[in-house]
Amino acid sequence: MQAHRVALTFNGQHVEIAKDGTFFVAFDRDAGTSGRLVAERRGGPAVARDFTISRRNWKIEHINAARRSSGPSAAFMALRRPELARINAARAIDSGSTGWQQDFIWPIRGRISGRFGSQRIYRGEPGSYHSGIDIATGQSGTPFAAPADGTVILAADKPFTLEGKLLMIDHGNGLNSAFLHCSALLVKEGDRVKQGQLIGRIGATGRATGPHLHWGMKWGRSRIDPILLTGPMPR
Repeated sequence: MQAHRVALTFNGQHVEIAKDGTFFVAFDRDAGTSGRLVAERRGGPAVARDFTISRRNWKIEHINAARRSSGPSAAFMALRRPELARINAARAIDSGSTGWQQDFIWPIRGRISGRFGSQRIYRGEPGSYHSGIDIATGQSGTPFAAPADGTVILAADKPFTLEGKLLMIDHGNGLNSAFLHCSALLVKEGDRVKQGQLIGRIGATGRATGPHLHWGMKWGRSRIDPILLTGPMPR
């Protein structure tokens, strides 16, 4: 049956289907133990498939100290709200890119200094988990490349409070990449980039303890581990 005659959802979230019938779905680190894919066919009954989501072993660190309970200040939120609005608006852009169909590559090679999903537990109270993968090369200014084709949907030359100089790329079908703490951006919003093209330089802008590239990925509302698309880093 032709793809355009099928409406597809994954756990209730709409899924775009390419002209060749392929599609992409993902789920967050803290998703449940099962998922449901539903195809509604015009003029026919819906077809549902349930499957089990395997759990991963995350790096969990137990800290014998109380978690800081003080919230962000009014002054900080005055700066933060427009940044969040800009990030959310960028993620809502559908550029029509087909980069999501490619085999993703590592944007840069280096030491993995922070892994997706790692988390600290403060006397039984969980902190937020690490939402991306950190790659360190030992120096600021090292260029990094686009992991797949896409369109630049956000290029913050003026550093954001947390992310610093932030670069976001839409790979299409709801999948996007975010590169944080850059020292320089080599592309601008609206640019179409090709896999392997140099797009920025790593740095320590924003809230960072040293120069590194934080690479985060999202599909819709779900944060995902980039290594699932790249495989292990080449030696």
